[in-house]
Amino acid sequence: MGSTGSIGTQALNVIRRHRDLFSVEVLCAGSNADLLIAQALEFDPNAVAIADKTKYQQVQDALASHDIKVFCGMDSVADLMEMESIDLVLASIVGFAGLRPTLRAIEHHKPIALANKETMVVAGEIVTRAARDNHVPILPVDSEHSAIFQSLVGEGGGVDKILLTASGGPFRGYTREQLQHVTLADALKHPNWSMGRKVTIDSASLMNKGLEVIEARWLFDVPADRIQVLVHPQSVVHSMVQYVDGSIKAQLGVPTMETPIQYAFSFPERIESFLPRLSFEKYSQLTFENPDTKTFRCLDLAYQAIDKGGNMPCIMNAANEVAVQRFIDGKLTFLQIADFVEEQMQRAPFIAKPTLDDLFRTDSEVRATGGLQ
Repeated sequence: MGSTGSIGTQALNVIRRHRDLFSVEVLCAGSNADLLIAQALEFDPNAVAIADKTKYQQVQDALASHDIKVFCGMDSVADLMEMESIDLVLASIVGFAGLRPTLRAIEHHKPIALANKETMVVAGEIVTRAARDNHVPILPVDSEHSAIFQSLVGEGGGVDKILLTASGGPFRGYTREQLQHVTLADALKHPNWSMGRKVTIDSASLMNKGLEVIEARWLFDVPADRIQVLVHPQSVVHSMVQYVDGSIKAQLGVPTMETPIQYAFSFPERIESFLPRLSFEKYSQLTFENPDTKTFRCLDLAYQAIDKGGNMPCIMNAANEVAVQRFIDGKLTFLQIADFVEEQMQRAPFIAKPTLDDLFRTDSEVRATGGLQ
């Protein structure tokens, strides 16, 4: 799910290098019909789905002479998760839209390689309970959560805290005065990672790290007050786990998403990778510092949301998706992203014990308030 995005295209790189181990059964995309068609012609899946219904005919016509079924709409994406021939689902649709099809896959006992952090942010308790009830593993794909997962493998417990690393993004060290003048182009110049626009902007505001704190809380059953964010500009140490005896385990590697994607695909085995190796000679030092949450307020808002619980993370996530889109459209400045999120967190109705329907309603109401449906 999300085959034409940054994670999806890198996942297909992994499959391309290991065709003896992996094959593609279904490809689902949002609106990039041209790339979806090219992917389908190369990987010959059983079926494809494009969420944008206006692109259906283009995809259907292009694949008419091939034995590939074509579907459209998000309902079809969710329905395809029921196919018995699927062994593993890569959930990499950006944003809240990934929640429903991911839950459908879990309900049909499909292991999840999770690259959609918003699913856990909005409905972490519901998703983890569904995974537990259906005996489905959730294998993290985010580089930080994969690093934590790898650091936990083989341990019997005794976790003291999680050390979640952050690059700091393109504006690390900026003052609020400097941030008043940054542009969309500036925000998209991430120093280390190649990601989609939404994730890159979230990284610049540190909201991405806030979302990852909430995701880690549910993935690893560790309270948020025991998840510490450390800014690590070199992006070599992808995250760490500190144990009760004071020992710390970390996972290191070059900054590429293909490594955690491949690990999720092959777990519990490790398979050969042809990616560049980390060379310590290239790094004279690895540095760590505390994040500036007064300047980059989104991270603090995420901690407030998970501390409040209920539907507050859903409110925060929806408000952030609206704010980021407004920033992309030139309707908000960079600093106004946090202002908008905070305003919605203060005004949207709070529900202490939301159902799944409550969460979908909350998401829709916040988007409507923000003018984004």
